[in-house]
Amino acid sequence: MKAIEFVMNYETYVKEIEAVVRSEFKPIIQKMLEIDPHDLSTPESYFEHESDAEGFVWTIFMKKVKKEGLI
Repeated sequence: MKAIEFVMNYETYVKEIEAVVRSEFKPIIQKMLEIDPHDLSTPESYFEHESDAEGFVWTIFMKKVKKEGLI
């Protein structure tokens, strides 16, 4: 998956996370939706599989959850 595909799919990945997490994490989801996905990748970025891109977004989510002390 090229960087532009990641950028185009970023919101979908965040919405997928939102669909399966508890409501206490909604503020983090909102913050993630405010992130410009262009800032998360470079034109040279490449994900071998779509699941790698989804995992990358999950990693961002988990880091934010830990930073907020929710887990």
